[in-house]
Amino acid sequence: MAAEAQTDLLKTALYDRHVAAGGRMVEFGGYALPVQYAGIVAEHNHTRQAASLFDVSHMGQVVITGPDHNSTIAALEALTPADLASLAPGQMRYTVLLNDEGGIEDDLIITRPAEGQEPDGVMYMVVNAARKHHDLEFIRAKAPADVTFDLRDDIALIALQGPRAAEVLAEHSDITGKLGFMQAGPAVVGGISVNVSRSGYTGEDGFELSVTNQDAPALFDLLVADPLVEPAGLGARDSLRLEAGLCLYGHDMTDTIDPVSASLLFAIGKRRRTEGGFTGADAVLERLAKGADDKRVGIRFEGRQPVREGAELVDASGTVIGKITSGTFAPTAQASIAMGYVPADIAKEGEPVTAMVRSKPIVGTIAKMPFVPQRYYRKPT
Repeated sequence: MAAEAQTDLLKTALYDRHVAAGGRMVEFGGYALPVQYAGIVAEHNHTRQAASLFDVSHMGQVVITGPDHNSTIAALEALTPADLASLAPGQMRYTVLLNDEGGIEDDLIITRPAEGQEPDGVMYMVVNAARKHHDLEFIRAKAPADVTFDLRDDIALIALQGPRAAEVLAEHSDITGKLGFMQAGPAVVGGISVNVSRSGYTGEDGFELSVTNQDAPALFDLLVADPLVEPAGLGARDSLRLEAGLCLYGHDMTDTIDPVSASLLFAIGKRRRTEGGFTGADAVLERLAKGADDKRVGIRFEGRQPVREGAELVDASGTVIGKITSGTFAPTAQASIAMGYVPADIAKEGEPVTAMVRSKPIVGTIAKMPFVPQRYYRKPT
C-alpha cells in the first residue's frame, strides 16, 4: 500500500527526498520507505557495478554507556555470544541477541568507538527496525542498572554501497583510506560531521554514515549528485543481501532458531564457546556439541522461477522435510536462489532438494553460499 495512504507511518529524515526522486513508498518496520525508484533489477545491477545510496534510518541506533569500558563489555557479553573484549577502538562485530532457549531475538552490530571519540565505557549498537523497541525492553530487563541503552531517534543512517563507493566518498573525505571492513570512525564529509563505518548488507564494499536528522538531506544530496551514485530501495537491498548469503531477521532467523541451526557460528566467539556466560549459553553450547537437527542452507534451483519464502521442501517420497525462508531470481547470479532449512544430514553442497510451488515440483541443489563473491575491503596488514 502506498505510503501516502498511510497516515500513521513514521518518516525518516529523507522521506521528502525519496518522494521527489520518484521512490515508490511502502510500509516497512512501521516506516514509509522506498521499495524502488528506477526498478529493483536496475538498482541491484547498479549497486554491483558502481554505487547506490540506501536510506536505512529505520534501523535502531543505540548508544550504550557504562561506568567504564570493562563494565560495558561485561554487560554486553552477558547478552550476546560475541567476543567483545577483544575489540580494538574503531572495530565492529556482528553478533546475535539470544533468549534463554538459545533462540535469536535479533541480530545486531556492536562497535567500539575510535580512540578518543567517546568517553570510556561508551559503545554503539545497531539493531533491526522492527525489533528495536523489543530489543531495548529485553536488554534493559537483563542488563545492570548502571549500564544504559539509549535509542537515538535524532540520527539517520545512510548506506553507500558498491565497488566504487570508496571512490565516491574519497571525493569528500579522507576517511576511506583509514577504514577496512568492519571498522568505524568519525569524519567530516562535505563539511558535515558523520560517523562512518565500512560495512553494509549488500556483499559489496561500502559505508554506512550515521548523521543527524538535520544534516541527512544535505548529505544525501551531496552523495547522490555524483554521477556514479543512484538511489536504491528495499527491493534491491533484499536481493543483494540474499545473493551475498546474508540472513534477514524474521525470515531466516527467529526467536525459535538458534545460531548453530542458522549457520551463524561466526557470531559465537571462540573464547565464548569455552567460557559460556551468555544468555542461552547452555542451549547453544549443547547444540554446538551435539549438532543441530536442521541447518540453514543455500539452494540453487533449475530454471528461472523464483521459489519464495514459505515454499515447502520435500524428499523423493514427497514428505515435507523443510521450508524456504528467503528466495528470488538473482540478477547477478542469473539463477533462482533461496535459503531455507533442511535436516542436518542432507545439509551438504550438491545434495538434491525439491521445492513445491503451487503444487508444482521445482528441482534444486544445495549450494555454497554466498551465491556471488563478497567484495568487502580488508586493509592490508
